[in-house]
Amino acid sequence: MIIGVPKEIKTGEKRVGIVPSGVSAFVTHGHKVLVEKGAGLGSGIPDEDYRSAGAKIMSSAQQIWEQADMILK
Repeated sequence: MIIGVPKEIKTGEKRVGIVPSGVSAFVTHGHKVLVEKGAGLGSGIPDEDYRSAGAKIMSSAQQIWEQADMILK
């Protein structure tokens, strides 16, 4: 399954749908995780942490919505 994590767009929202340890768990179980660039910054999580956990960093939410089977928000 392809799991997508776009940035939150609500004004003032700083949370993100998943943390890197969650990405790692999904990847370990054979899933692919797509995270929009900068999605975790409001929560203090840089893109590199997601990349290190096995996520692919995507440049836009549109790419995620087009490719993912499930969206986490």
